[in-house]
Amino acid sequence: MISVNDLRTGLTIKVEGDVYSVIEFLHVKPGKGAAFVRTKLRNVKTGAVREMTFRAGERVERAIVETKQMQFLYSSGDEYFFMDTNTYDQISLTKDDLGDAPNYLLENMTIGIQFYEGAPIGIDLPTTVNLRVVQTEPGFRGDTATGATKPATLETGITVQVPLFIEQDEIIKVDTRTGEYLSRA
Repeated sequence: MISVNDLRTGLTIKVEGDVYSVIEFLHVKPGKGAAFVRTKLRNVKTGAVREMTFRAGERVERAIVETKQMQFLYSSGDEYFFMDTNTYDQISLTKDDLGDAPNYLLENMTIGIQFYEGAPIGIDLPTTVNLRVVQTEPGFRGDTATGATKPATLETGITVQVPLFIEQDEIIKVDTRTGEYLSRA
């Protein structure tokens, strides 16, 4: 158990049976009344963000979350198979467990998988991934409107908006948090 006064960004805590990661915290000491801690917490399993307020000095349970580096091997239907790069143990996660991560997974890619009490609860994708454009419309000469975009389908099946100069078979950098095109790779 730790005091909410000791909360720090990135710390994982257990509240009401769920595991949360602290995104923001603010100690508030009003002129009248007792001090409190206002927090913004992200549910590690679902990714949902929740704001909570705790009385100063209140205690919460600290959740020890272990992150293992695992290599994505392959997918079969709705199951995705990963291998621990140290012990060579394999686990499978469903599409529901991964959320939108399959849009950015390539075979042999190494990612961090978070475990709580021995069970996988979430994944840490890299901030950016390089993906190949498999299908997009050609840009037209003279089509130079500022900020104009077109849809492009990438090798994982996700469709992103790219600038008109991007052609088929080019490698582009995509932000995994927003799903947006960043640059050519």
